[in-house]
Amino acid sequence: MQGPVRINDQLSVAGQIAPSDIAALKQQGFETIINNRPDNEEPGQYSADAAQAEAAKQGIAYVYQPVTTSAITKGDVTAFHHALSRATQPVLAHCRSGTRCYLLWGLSKIMFDNESPLAIVADAARNGYDLRSLPALAEKLQAEK
Repeated sequence: MQGPVRINDQLSVAGQIAPSDIAALKQQGFETIINNRPDNEEPGQYSADAAQAEAAKQGIAYVYQPVTTSAITKGDVTAFHHALSRATQPVLAHCRSGTRCYLLWGLSKIMFDNESPLAIVADAARNGYDLRSLPALAEKLQAEK
């Protein structure tokens, strides 16, 4: 895993984690891991069950919420928002690269806190993430009933 990217005091995002990363995350002070990557997305990927078992050994809460970027729904955003708001903080959300987690967070800020999509895109770019698809995705999800 590349080092987590801090979005705010509550949340950081990262790419795929490995078994050894979980103890390091605990040492860095993370209290909860949210995994947004579906199992078997690529060969040899660390499974959610194995990660959850290791997180439990380290005393870290673990939430498995698999999401496919091309199929993000309002329900996915709501579930992420609720998981984040209920989690013991700070939280590390991870997926393949961290982008999907950043998108979910950005969409939740738009949907629940009425934040500006363009401000989120700009902040993400400063953090090294390309979320140019966020405004159109937010518009699409907000149009859903």
